Amino acid sequence: MLWIIFGVTMIASLIVHWQLKSKFARYSQIGLQSNLTGAEIADMMLRDHKIYDVKITCVEGHLTDHYNPADKTVNLSPEVYHGNSAASAAVAAHECGHAVQHATAYAMLEFRSMMVPVQNISAWFLNILFIVAFFGGYFLYSVIDPATILLFIIAAYGVITLFSFVTLPVEFDASKRALVWMTDKGIVTRQENAMAKDALNTAALTYVIAALGSLSILLYYVASYIGISRD
Repeated sequence: MLWIIFGVTMIASLIVHWQLKSKFARYSQIGLQSNLTGAEIADMMLRDHKIYDVKITCVEGHLTDHYNPADKTVNLSPEVYHGNSAASAAVAAHECGHAVQHATAYAMLEFRSMMVPVQNISAWFLNILFIVAFFGGYFLYSVIDPATILLFIIAAYGVITLFSFVTLPVEFDASKRALVWMTDKGIVTRQENAMAKDALNTAALTYVIAALGSLSILLYYVASYIGISRD
């Protein structure tokens, strides 16, 4: 059952990732009427929200765009930084949406940031536990009761699942801020806004699938624990 969950989640993720790359490639070929690059749009959005302490940088890679709250940087991939398409506008404004969240102390982003260390520890613990179980399962189960091990796994996956679901409103809110701002400021036309929205919605699906996949695995281990407890 667990392998089925992994398989379905992986296939769904690959399909959505392929769609995202396909849409980004297609929308990247359509230039904005405003002829603004992603970097210029990011700079305008930050200044329009009176944010002057965030740096816009160009980072290597494809779809590697992200906002780093630790050093306050909006990091854009080359095709977004230099691009002047609906796709580059959507991604640049979305990442600046996170910067606006940070500047306005958006509650869900604050909560997500607080969870990062706990989430990292939980992921590290699961990796170590699964490695030990794979290479020394007999020794592990002879030292620790299987039900106890399942409780540890449930706790760790509970943190990871919560983190995944907290990420959803953060991502959706950043996209909403981006689309509303670009429309209000006339950065994009109605047609360009539709393309930008489509690209961002597809990107958001990757987070939805990850959250549902994590929840499915958590429920599997909960059901396994209940089954052992009844024996």
